[in-house]
Amino acid sequence: MFNKIHHVAIICSDYSVSKDFYVNKLGLKIIAETYRAERKSYKLDLAINDHYQIELFSFENPPKRISQPEATGLRHLAFEVDNIEKAIISLNKKGIITEEVREDEFTNKKFTFFNDPDFLPLEIYER
Repeated sequence: MFNKIHHVAIICSDYSVSKDFYVNKLGLKIIAETYRAERKSYKLDLAINDHYQIELFSFENPPKRISQPEATGLRHLAFEVDNIEKAIISLNKKGIITEEVREDEFTNKKFTFFNDPDFLPLEIYER
């Protein structure tokens, strides 16, 4: 029935801060940026290697949400990396704090978490 995940939508509290984070710090590519005046809302379409699209939205006064990785609901967004140590160094140099590296007990792959500007839990997972 499904072909793939088409996109992930993220609502941010400060559009310029989140745009800078996802574009300049994480290196996602801008596909399109739209301002919807009737909603006073931005929609920023982002891509990783021209695949897996993220839609970054801004809205006036969005409600807060619990966002720890173990909270009910969407757990986190994970990015695959070739080398977790290199990815951590790159993130840390940009001021992004990462948790200690863990090992997946089922796959024996390394992974860790960090947060976006709204404390959305993000994961890097080694290929």
